[in-house]
Amino acid sequence: MSAPPPLNDSFGRTMRDLRVSITDRCNFRCLYCLPETEEAANFYRGKFDALKNPQPTLTPIVREWKPKSALLTYEEIERVVRVAVGLGVEKVRITGGEPLLRRGVPDLVARLAPISGIRDLAMTTNGAHFATHAVALRAAGLQRVSFSLDSLDHDNFKRITGRDGLRAVLAGIAQAKELGFAPVKVNAVVIRGLNDHELECLAGFAREQAVSLRFIEFMPLDSGRAWLRDLVVPGREILARLQARFDLRPVVSENQSETAKRWTFADGRGEIGIIAPVTEPFCGHCNRLRLTADGKIRTCLFSLHEHDLKPLLRGNASDTDLAARLREIVLGKEDRHHIGEPSFQQPERTMSCIGG
Repeated sequence: MSAPPPLNDSFGRTMRDLRVSITDRCNFRCLYCLPETEEAANFYRGKFDALKNPQPTLTPIVREWKPKSALLTYEEIERVVRVAVGLGVEKVRITGGEPLLRRGVPDLVARLAPISGIRDLAMTTNGAHFATHAVALRAAGLQRVSFSLDSLDHDNFKRITGRDGLRAVLAGIAQAKELGFAPVKVNAVVIRGLNDHELECLAGFAREQAVSLRFIEFMPLDSGRAWLRDLVVPGREILARLQARFDLRPVVSENQSETAKRWTFADGRGEIGIIAPVTEPFCGHCNRLRLTADGKIRTCLFSLHEHDLKPLLRGNASDTDLAARLREIVLGKEDRHHIGEPSFQQPERTMSCIGG
């Protein structure tokens, strides 16, 4: 029996990567995503003052988490993943919100790990509860894990996340290495005036701990809707500063769809990558789809439209019907996001609700 044709969009891109959000809830309140503190609001207000812009009207944050009945069950998630893998998806990443706030995540991993065709099964977490589940996740078949870590300074970490959780995150990273997750990745969102002074420190951490650290440009996905282009530290600026401090060697990748431009340290310990979706968009090679916790497919992180799979999953649709719907959705994938263009509109959902 011949393999089905690849999951292509109308621009010739083939979908290989599926991000699966399993909850919209998060226990952190990062000011670039779910700010709740007055200190976070004051950071934005201060930046508007410094830039001589009008005072921002920060959108009031009303958190109405999705009820359990609205979320896909693990059985439904497994079904979507299985169908997507049958259409050529090879990489699956479990995200949130914070995925480890949902019960029984190792059970979900155990459902997904045996699916033939998955080459890479990973998770993104803020790390606060990783230690509790790490052994079970590894035993269930999770291959890789990425941690969010925007600061190595306890006070600044608390300022950014609204929580005193740095020690827990660092402990989680250490445990992931001990358990053999490889590579262990660390993601840092860089915001001017907030944590850009820690670039060299974070890169040094990557080398000392032999982990892969990804610096990510600040994107307009905050619930406060106070994003400013002026707060974006361009990838080129990040690289120039790191090259001034460290002897970095570029990593040549054959994977055109890779989002990060990567460098290793001269001694071979650790790696840094720069993801620059604002100043150096990589939309032309995008091969990602996103499944939200409530069953919507998003073809772009900045999509203004979503496609609900729940009626199919909870109706009488066959896997063939589901596959056909996925093909139809992918054909309508956007050619690019429009950040920086006059027509740009920020999505209704924030990053925590979309899934990383």
